[in-house]
Amino acid sequence: MAVSENKEKVVVIYSGGMDSYTVLNKAIEQGYQPFALTFDYGQKHNKEITYARRVCQELNIAHKVIDITAINQLLAGSSLTDDIDIPEGHYEEASMKSTVVPNRNMILLSLAVGYAVSLEATKVFYGAHSGDHAIYPDCRPEFVEKMNAVCQIANYDAVDIVTPYLQNSKIDILSDGLRMNLDYSKTWTCYNGRELACGKCGACQERLEAFELNQVKDPLTYES
Repeated sequence: MAVSENKEKVVVIYSGGMDSYTVLNKAIEQGYQPFALTFDYGQKHNKEITYARRVCQELNIAHKVIDITAINQLLAGSSLTDDIDIPEGHYEEASMKSTVVPNRNMILLSLAVGYAVSLEATKVFYGAHSGDHAIYPDCRPEFVEKMNAVCQIANYDAVDIVTPYLQNSKIDILSDGLRMNLDYSKTWTCYNGRELACGKCGACQERLEAFELNQVKDPLTYES
């Protein structure tokens, strides 16, 4: 998918996972000039970041990877960053709450909005979706609404927070990506950073369910 030279710039928070990969391509499809922004916040592995770099190079998209690992001195208690076992099973299970990084999206969005202002970009895209609502407060519609309201007045230039899939499931996101002929072998979803995806963590379970319900085989190889 070719990147538009449209002068309207947008920032896309791009983790390298399948949701943000779809959001990035959605912004391109809509005619925006995307500036991808990836955060290293001290995740237990950086495989997603490797995938994000590769995609942005292939698409010839401006891409920044920002090291904010110092914030982990303040944000404790998440199995994604601390010495806590990654839970297995579906996202709906209470154990998945251990994957919450305190205030993560508010921090990332604030940084992305600052970057957008410096670029004279009008919007910041991120990949919140309905499957995240039960577990992650900072992916819920009320959070997006309030955050968007703040970003209209936080700077001289208003920036919109855009969540194309806020009311959609990961199943719907994948369906839209398949419509765009996206190659999901270019994404990494697993919470574990081993050579192959584990197939057991909540992220893998939700991804596999999305592919199954879209009646398409996931191009990634799994341990189990």
